[in-house]
Amino acid sequence: MKSLSFLTVCMNPTLQKTLRFSALARDKVNRTGNHRLDVSGKGINVSRVLRQLGRPNCHVTQLGGMLRPLFLELCAQDGLAVEWVESGSPIRFCYTLLDDADHSVTELVEESQPVTQGTEERLMAAYTRLVPGYETVIISGTKAAGFSDALVPGMVRHAKEAGCFVILDIRGKDLITSLAYKPDVIKPNLLEFVETFAPDLKPRLFASDAPVEELIQEPIKKLCLELCRNYQCRIILTRGAQSIWFAEPGSFAEYMLEALQPVNTTGSGDAFTAGLAVALSEGADLRAAVAEGARCGRLNAGLLKVGVIADEEHRT
Repeated sequence: MKSLSFLTVCMNPTLQKTLRFSALARDKVNRTGNHRLDVSGKGINVSRVLRQLGRPNCHVTQLGGMLRPLFLELCAQDGLAVEWVESGSPIRFCYTLLDDADHSVTELVEESQPVTQGTEERLMAAYTRLVPGYETVIISGTKAAGFSDALVPGMVRHAKEAGCFVILDIRGKDLITSLAYKPDVIKPNLLEFVETFAPDLKPRLFASDAPVEELIQEPIKKLCLELCRNYQCRIILTRGAQSIWFAEPGSFAEYMLEALQPVNTTGSGDAFTAGLAVALSEGADLRAAVAEGARCGRLNAGLLKVGVIADEEHRT
């Protein structure tokens, strides 16, 4: 019998440095005393929000290099349970630059170094040992270099065979090859969806002569309904501050978002995933689950720390 609710998976761990500036000047020395370091990566952010929603969970990842003790210490400070395997791949840094002058959020992302031989087998062994005890598996983000194309679809197949509800926040080939195993929900953002399934539509996303809705909504609707029908899945397309498009077999709809002056939008998509997952696990219909996801994403955007919906440290 499954006794635990959520298993989160991310194969690209991150240490996130957030720096907040009153005004960020290009080609100048920029100094700030308002900065922080947090453990991150899409799956970690999902796990942190799940915990804040009162849902115990476990995160599965790979870790390597001299920063691993720091990563695990920060996880412990956030109350996160982590199952990890040695990978020999140093944990990367990513940076969020917040400019209060124009409310912009700029992300600088380091690509990972390849994992060492045998990491994939160790990770899959840990994952397959854990999966039978969980009801929902959430796989998020890109995988580090060195993993094979078989890893993510293999994880989806194993989770579905174990009777798990599967949510995917991934893109590209990993998403395409995973569809054969009928994940329950896929949740890329609109750009990722277009790049994965309809790259010929990408120029329309950046056209300035008409709203995106006029240029792309109908072909996206048609494609979503086709994918939902063929793979019996539900699709959610987040679009930053714009409305959310979502589909299930036979239905395509839109959820409008309230306007917001954000503090830090990094991790808002992951907060959305956590809220969505909890609502669906409690039997909510898709619109209600999207609404809960949007609520969590909005809460995250109003806080400085990445991947949270509550300021547990009383920091602004």
